[in-house]
Amino acid sequence: MADAKMRPGMITAASLQSSVRAACVPLALAASMLVFEALGEPARNALSLDRGQLEAGQWWRLVSGHFVHLGWYHLMLNLLGLAALVVLCPQPLRVREWLRRLLFLSVFTSVALYVAAPAVDDYVGLSGVLHGLFLLGLLPMARRGDRIAIACLVYLAGKLAWEQIMGTPLSDEQAIGGHVVTLAHLFGTLAALVYGFAFGTFRRGVSTQ
Repeated sequence: MADAKMRPGMITAASLQSSVRAACVPLALAASMLVFEALGEPARNALSLDRGQLEAGQWWRLVSGHFVHLGWYHLMLNLLGLAALVVLCPQPLRVREWLRRLLFLSVFTSVALYVAAPAVDDYVGLSGVLHGLFLLGLLPMARRGDRIAIACLVYLAGKLAWEQIMGTPLSDEQAIGGHVVTLAHLFGTLAALVYGFAFGTFRRGVSTQ
């Protein structure tokens, strides 16, 4: 019997597997952040990017600080951002590539904050890393002519410029319960640029290593 012809929009086992693989790390990341938030203040104190504790040798905070939040509303905003990333940038990255991106963006952003923002004594939240992940996902798509990706990159650039010039509304800070460190968004984006050129992400289009 001849094999059935593929129809447009038909979901194949390979495409389903690819979609599951693309979402597995974001889902695990979301679950871990939910657990940290459920643990409350003790988790925040143990994992935040605390300048004093970093100087005392607690280097894990360079990474862990990005995965704890000021509260449930702050976490919800970053979970929505993570969901938007999965929808807008659905390329199936291997787990190793996901982890490498998360580690590089986290450490780069943390070190940049430590060196260039001495007034920031304590930092939590995924937003800086998210900005970098969006750039790594969108730029290869934009180079292939994806109009939605191009529009998103224009928005991202405008958002960063606005934040550095005008800051963030007081209402946003009241909603999350703390100061919005807009430099983290800028440093996360710069980290993605360094990563993209260092690992050839932009040259190859989409990295799945």
